[in-house]
Amino acid sequence: MTPLNKLLRRELAIDDRHYTLSIDPAGLKLVEKGHRKGVTLAWKDLLNGDAALAAALKASLS
Repeated sequence: MTPLNKLLRRELAIDDRHYTLSIDPAGLKLVEKGHRKGVTLAWKDLLNGDAALAAALKASLS
C-alpha cells in the first residue's frame, strides 16, 4: 500500500456544485470551488467519533 505523505487534491461535483477535496497526513478538507473556507476534519477526530459531534454542533449553530 502507498503511504499518504503529501497533499492529494481531487475535484468532485455534488448537486451541480464543484468542490475540492484535499487529503494529507493530518486529515481532509472539503471546500467549494472559489472559496477558502470549508469543512476540515482531522483523522484523529474521525476515528474518535468526534466528527459526528462536530457536524451536529455546526448544524445547530446555523
